[in-house]
Amino acid sequence: MKQVIFSMRNRQRGSQLGLLLLASQVFQLGLNNIPPITLAVLALNVYLYLFPAAPLFQACVSVQQAYWFKDWRRLLLSPLHHADDWHLYFNMVSFLWKGRRLEQRLGGPWFLYLLSVFSLLTGLVYLVLEALLTELTQDQSYSMACAVGFSGVLFALKVLNNHYYPGSVTYVMGLPVSSRYASWVELVLIHITSPGTSFVGHLSGILVGLLYTTGPLKKIMKKCAGFVTSNGYNSQPGAYYRSSGYSGYTGTGRGLSGNYQYAPGYTADASYTGGLTEEEQLEEAITNSLNDRGQTRQRGAPPPYGFHLSEDARTEQIRQMRLRRFDR
Repeated sequence: MKQVIFSMRNRQRGSQLGLLLLASQVFQLGLNNIPPITLAVLALNVYLYLFPAAPLFQACVSVQQAYWFKDWRRLLLSPLHHADDWHLYFNMVSFLWKGRRLEQRLGGPWFLYLLSVFSLLTGLVYLVLEALLTELTQDQSYSMACAVGFSGVLFALKVLNNHYYPGSVTYVMGLPVSSRYASWVELVLIHITSPGTSFVGHLSGILVGLLYTTGPLKKIMKKCAGFVTSNGYNSQPGAYYRSSGYSGYTGTGRGLSGNYQYAPGYTADASYTGGLTEEEQLEEAITNSLNDRGQTRQRGAPPPYGFHLSEDARTEQIRQMRLRRFDR
């Protein structure tokens, strides 16, 4: 994965071998095996490579263009445009792997929300870092460096992936590295082996990922999402957080593990599911079920989760258990 510092030259379109290899990877994996948001974002990047919304020199982001000249639309355009077919290929193959795992973990709607926020924030952090370097070094070239590509977002996703799947070993350019340090090692190695890449752009992605996993970004995103759903912009709040993986909720009460059912009288609050880990959701579900058990018993209702035995049935069951114990 790499984010290219764009030099003001026209993109050379050759054999498009990178695009053909990307198509081969997608069909080899199988369209049915790619979650919908991951597939849609990949398709959008390919489409904008073939039919760009703006020329690269008008899509790349820099302090000069975005801040000095107030061309803020570059924050939206730059992550979705690529310098050449190989730039697109390496970024999208990396996104396929990360997107599949994280979308299944977090759910499609939250993953789309996450990508939108990460795309915007990596650009903003990039501008802040380049402006600081310009101020510290008095070198205006930092403010004029124009970056383009999806790899800043990919570095943020790599931080998330290592956070949700800790303790593993990943290979960075053939070197085994603990997942805890993989992002930092890859940041340095890519900069050494590919001098044309944007070190600051990649670093921005890592910092945004850390803001989500260890900083306040995740809580802020949850509050914003809860504010939107509570103000009626979504008539079915549960559908907003519906998941293809662990973190889902549907109107039938299914989602935590695919067949979990809520207790009678319990109304699921979907606002807590967005972006929560499996462990956090399980803890929340257990708490809700315990609270519901106390409420239903106060009303004189039968115990929850389907255990509706009459007094005679319970007496007979106890008698049979005692007989089996003596038989042993």
